[in-house]
Amino acid sequence: VRYVESGGGLVRPGGSLRLSCAASGFTFGAYLMSWYRQVPDEERELVASITRTGASTSYADSVKGRFTISRDNANETLYLEMNNLKVEDTAVYYCSIDRSEVLTGGYLDHWDKGTLVTVAS
Repeated sequence: VRYVESGGGLVRPGGSLRLSCAASGFTFGAYLMSWYRQVPDEERELVASITRTGASTSYADSVKGRFTISRDNANETLYLEMNNLKVEDTAVYYCSIDRSEVLTGGYLDHWDKGTLVTVAS
């Protein structure tokens, strides 16, 4: 299993970024996929999820209305469009099979490096 997250960077409050995640090593279209984020000394939190076909999405209350998750199963890529960014969105963002579908310690239990998003003026 491998995730290559990209698209992070430094942006001013109110700005936008689009994150991408190229996934490999598993049948991408067979799984619920999610974006998570983490700041130092805090638990990783779920940001957004998307069903296998992309027909349904869900979001953390803190990003609802500002972030949009999408997927391209043919190219095994997950996206996160982030608009109206806030300082509190600063974190390392990770993509993964939704943890509800991952057996701890199993083959699919994997995190990669993530991509750093910094929102600052």
